[in-house]
Amino acid sequence: MRDWAEVVAAGLALPGVEQGSRYGRPALLFRGRMLAATTAPDPASFVLHVALPDKEVLIDTDPATFWETDHYRGWPAILVRYGTAATGRIATLLARAWWDRATIAQRRAYGERP
Repeated sequence: MRDWAEVVAAGLALPGVEQGSRYGRPALLFRGRMLAATTAPDPASFVLHVALPDKEVLIDTDPATFWETDHYRGWPAILVRYGTAATGRIATLLARAWWDRATIAQRRAYGERP
């Protein structure tokens, strides 16, 4: 994804996702919880909710896209650089963040887990 506008477009394609803010910065929210936000320490990156077990794999397999600082260690969030070739992978991770916060009924309506 080249910029925050593309992240927003991908996020708003998911049911019930809204634009909002976290710490005074633009964010994507679902059921009041953050999926992604522009709160990264580097303006060339954004923060994305991910499951903790996935973080190490993402950083190890694609460090040009995924990274973290000490602030994010141990938290279910990863920093994602704009403009890499991982657009499809990022969209899938955004959908998984949605899935993690969805109700059973919302998951059934959505279909299979991304």
